[in-house]
Amino acid sequence: MSTPVPAPYAESRPLPPYRALFAVDAKDFTGLPAVQHGPVSQLIPELVDQALERAGLHELRDSKRFPANTGDGVVFGFDPALLPFVLWPFLGVLDDILGAYNRQCVGPRIRLRASVHVGPLPDADRPGDGNGSARNDTHRLLDSRPVKAILAAASEQVTHLAAVISQRVYEDVVLGAYTGLHPDRCVEVPATVEGKNFSQRAWLYVPSPSGNLLQAGVRPREEAPVQAAESGDREQDAVVRPGTHYSGNTQHVGEGAAVMGNVGRDITYTGGSTTYHGTNQHWGGGDNVAGDKRVGGAGDHR
Repeated sequence: MSTPVPAPYAESRPLPPYRALFAVDAKDFTGLPAVQHGPVSQLIPELVDQALERAGLHELRDSKRFPANTGDGVVFGFDPALLPFVLWPFLGVLDDILGAYNRQCVGPRIRLRASVHVGPLPDADRPGDGNGSARNDTHRLLDSRPVKAILAAASEQVTHLAAVISQRVYEDVVLGAYTGLHPDRCVEVPATVEGKNFSQRAWLYVPSPSGNLLQAGVRPREEAPVQAAESGDREQDAVVRPGTHYSGNTQHVGEGAAVMGNVGRDITYTGGSTTYHGTNQHWGGGDNVAGDKRVGGAGDHR
């Protein structure tokens, strides 16, 4: 007999347990020849498991909740207590493993988008476990415009992974300082999905930034905070790049163009003004434009 569908707000019921969620999918998977779909679909979970192993997350590798292969990626739930370690060092290790694979592969490069979220989900070893708003939002974050745009614009030789972190995870884990991932490595974005009624505040983390991200002040992993160095990570001093005039790494753009890099060419903007504050980048609606930046009112040429 089918399970009855509960009526909302008809009665109170226990809240499902909180589960963290991790999902990845491959850039340009559908553009691959059909003969490569199967092998790449098998390869992605193998690379993820290698990264979990190398990051010391053996427990997570062996205890995934409601795992699923999505064809172009994987998704699974896990104990939220492990979220700090998934953000750091796992995401960086996964980026390293992807880079090593891409440097020696003879087939298509594997470049991944990742999302990390947490929320209440049924998990009682029953059919339908893992389904709920938190699962839906994890996939929406994965498909959101900012993470797709960043990975598309970055160097395929340098940037192999772009991760989007939900606001809830960012507040509890990153701002709570439970992880080695420093807030200054995260860029605030409005996560929206074309054709979907979805809009959330989220945070981008790119373990190996390239191109305009470097010019904008998003630091690579090697420039890690002191506490990460104490845990054994290799560190190096921040590099000041000649010709880059930048202080901090935060832009707040209500609407219009978020400009990364040194802009002084023919950019015309007719929206509202852009404000700059100084520690992380915050994008509202609009486009991300590479080049030098001038700040002014509506109708200015930038």
